[in-house]
Amino acid sequence: MGVTRERAIERLAGRHPGRRGFGGSADPAEAAAFRHAMRGDHDLNPGVTPPSTALTPAAVLVPLIDHRYGMSVLLTQRTAHLTAHAGQISFPGGRVEDADPDDVAAALRETEEEVGLPRDRVSVIGRLDTYITGTGFEIAPIVGIVDPPVPISIDPFEVAEAFEVPLSFILDRRNHQRIEREVGAHNRAYFVLPYEGRNIWGATAGILVNLAEVLAD
Repeated sequence: MGVTRERAIERLAGRHPGRRGFGGSADPAEAAAFRHAMRGDHDLNPGVTPPSTALTPAAVLVPLIDHRYGMSVLLTQRTAHLTAHAGQISFPGGRVEDADPDDVAAALRETEEEVGLPRDRVSVIGRLDTYITGTGFEIAPIVGIVDPPVPISIDPFEVAEAFEVPLSFILDRRNHQRIEREVGAHNRAYFVLPYEGRNIWGATAGILVNLAEVLAD
């Protein structure tokens, strides 16, 4: 199952990268539509509602590497000593700072800081659905195309490694495993994409599942 550069641009068209799903529009109908499109930890858990308190804006880059033999997605593994999400697999990205003009700028800045990918090497083509985490983050997933070779220089404090996953693997829904585990007094379901000895789960897996839905035939 292959997706070309043109197909990705076509499928992401109209998904404006500057829009944020939670209160990002003054138009009530548009704001309601974006709230309906919010994804999150609650997707597979009908009894769980998104946090009602103020959310922390964050942005990640979903980098599509346009290899001659097919596209791949660049991911990172966080270092084990970090206080939050240590050792987890994630997209490059982080909090939206006051100095960032918008979500795109935040995602590109964080990507450059974490993996050394210059922002002028990324062609932003759109965004996926806003993802709300149970820890109170409102994540804007910004999708961009990068032509190889990809210059990578990781920040060793935050990033243990950067690696690529074939887009064909992500598009194959047989790789979207639904797992349940006990959290407190409740069972919680979440997506896991096992790839070459790594378990991609949590918000990263949820965003990849959304990417597969958007790019699906």
